[in-house]
Amino acid sequence: MKIIRTTSAMADWSRCLHREGVTIGFVPTMGALHEGHRALIRAARLACDAVVVSIFVNPTQFGPSEDLTKYPRQLRLDQALCRREGVDVIFAPTVETMYPAGAQTVVTVPRIACRWEGHARPHHFQGVATVVTKLLSLVQPDKTWFGQKDYQQAALVQQLVKDLNLPGHPIVHPTVRESDGLALSSRNIYLSRSERQAAPVLYRALQAGAGAIRAGERNGPRIQRHMARVAAAEPLASVDYLAVCDPTTLDPLSTLHRRAVLLGALRIGKVRLLDNLLISVRRTT
Repeated sequence: MKIIRTTSAMADWSRCLHREGVTIGFVPTMGALHEGHRALIRAARLACDAVVVSIFVNPTQFGPSEDLTKYPRQLRLDQALCRREGVDVIFAPTVETMYPAGAQTVVTVPRIACRWEGHARPHHFQGVATVVTKLLSLVQPDKTWFGQKDYQQAALVQQLVKDLNLPGHPIVHPTVRESDGLALSSRNIYLSRSERQAAPVLYRALQAGAGAIRAGERNGPRIQRHMARVAAAEPLASVDYLAVCDPTTLDPLSTLHRRAVLLGALRIGKVRLLDNLLISVRRTT
């Protein structure tokens, strides 16, 4: 396994492999790898000849009130996991490498970024769009894997790749969960024991919304209230949003017809949790 730290070396490696007809699968991460990342790496390993995993804690997607310095960093453990999974290259640049002095350009995807996470974290998606554009331009992958847990981010990247004709066809992998339904996240390690016990309430709230839909409910606000009642029963949970949305535009739905995504974000203590469920809506007779 090769570790690359400069943008020029990453671009050179990719160009060399493409000249030889090698397909490249890419898994962009901020490190602190867990079983969810492992699932993405394995999917890439099965689909492509070579696999690149980037490990870069991107400062531009953190807001002023978010502590960038506390984001978990465990490069040695990440390297060991990647080696076990047969990763060919870890791209682990420094901040100075990715954002050299004088850099000015930013990338935005305004419509998808304006709601939900974009409202709660106003600069987050500009940072995501910018760093993903840079990474895809450097790695030049054939396919790129993202986790469904960060649904709005995945939708934004799909739009970004389409609009800018970027390489690396994005593939969204289903959310990997703990046995009690909690979506795997690098931030879960910050939950205390009591907070960890409370955390699956977000998944239960989304399931309540899905259950209402399966029972025939098609009114978006009423489905939202089903979810809110479940979340409100957990005293440690503070809801940021629970929403019923179009799966492509992420616009809120007043009435469901074919497909919907249930989005949720809440705080347990100081930890902010995200989750979602994609729903196919059956016709009612």
